[in-house]
Amino acid sequence: MKTRVENEFQSERELFEEHIRKSGLRRTSQRDLILDIFLRTEDHLTMEDLYWLVQKEDPSVGQTTVYRTLKLLTEAGLAREVRFGDGKTYYEHHYNHEHHDHLICTECGKVIEFFSPEIEHLQDLTAAEYGFRLTNHSLRMWGICQDCQRSIEEPHQTATGAQPKVRPRSVPGGQF
Repeated sequence: MKTRVENEFQSERELFEEHIRKSGLRRTSQRDLILDIFLRTEDHLTMEDLYWLVQKEDPSVGQTTVYRTLKLLTEAGLAREVRFGDGKTYYEHHYNHEHHDHLICTECGKVIEFFSPEIEHLQDLTAAEYGFRLTNHSLRMWGICQDCQRSIEEPHQTATGAQPKVRPRSVPGGQF
């Protein structure tokens, strides 16, 4: 009998296995471990974050293996690349996850996921106005979260047209 954890991500495992098979690759215990750790972690992870988490469970897994597996997860539709303005690429779950957009705090690096039917409607109206068929979109908004607003006197202003300066959250002990 399978445990809850084994059943929990069964469709994701099957999708990944099918993708690597079609890519002419084989299933390995290291790829399985990376997949399982990624699926168990609901945070936005860099490749380095995921590597650190994998190292805690199996120090023999190399950084290149983690990088290549993340690329396979993205190709398979299980992961999605996102960028928050700090020069890093993050990965988030994509398969069986509802569409959402992001609010990013430029002070502490906190990322808030949200969904707005009103914004979705405005995007559809704008696309229709220009005769544009939307296939995908990503909305990221930068600002200062409630916690940071309470702790700073003068917010940092980003010049018009400049990339916002994001102070990414560190990952002490793998906790986000």
